[in-house]
Amino acid sequence: MGVDQSSTTHYQLFSDYHLHPQGHRVQRYTEELLQPWADSARKIGLKDIAFTDHDRYHAGVDFDEINRLRERNPDLQIRAGIELDNDPIHSPAGRKWIEKNWDKLDFVLGSVHFLERADQMFDSVPDGAAQFQGRNIDAMHDEYFRRLRELVATGLVDSLAHLDLIKIHGHRPKADIGTLVNETLEFIRARKLAIELSTAGWRKPVNELYPGDSIIELAMEKGIPFTTASDAHAHIQLGDKFANLAHKMADIGIRQVCIFEKHKHSEMPLQL
Repeated sequence: MGVDQSSTTHYQLFSDYHLHPQGHRVQRYTEELLQPWADSARKIGLKDIAFTDHDRYHAGVDFDEINRLRERNPDLQIRAGIELDNDPIHSPAGRKWIEKNWDKLDFVLGSVHFLERADQMFDSVPDGAAQFQGRNIDAMHDEYFRRLRELVATGLVDSLAHLDLIKIHGHRPKADIGTLVNETLEFIRARKLAIELSTAGWRKPVNELYPGDSIIELAMEKGIPFTTASDAHAHIQLGDKFANLAHKMADIGIRQVCIFEKHKHSEMPLQL
């Protein structure tokens, strides 16, 4: 009997495309703020990173400072990015900022964090779980994926973040959402976008990778490429649980990772 190579293969992940140097407040990009991220990347063997602060904090993004960071760290690929949310209060201004700075950006993540409440992200832990109490969970999944498709339709995103974030508190739909997921992935495939494999889910109550295996497998069938992401909000979280992610990718058969430069993507093979 042959040996299952996936169980003995260890891939080296080289990119983290979901990083928040500003955390959850406006902090102007400076050498003091950004250099620790480059140092942390180098320490754990990452070669390609993307800063993707939330669009509500776009005032802190300084492209000149990113260029200076690149000059100081020529061994790293450092991408200028942003995470475009569906924040009903702040994201209209975020979209305008992205449109204005499109040529300076390498990469735009798209994400849905808001459902019924405009003042609270449904994925806040633990408070956001209250938004699910007494609600029709199937209907919430319908609404979540509808808003994802709306975001894709803006034409302003390159990759979708934590595609099944709606599961964060452990709520599961009663109905089969296969058709809903398939329609959303078709929407993504038709626009030649990527989706991320995010280890952040392993830090959350649901304790699962974003997205789940069935979504990953369907995306693979459709030829949708994947970025790799930790959703780090502190430089010490950079590449968090990437060893687990590398093992998962080996098991499921993903052999390439998508990278971006000026919104153009290419796929790079994982190294043993």
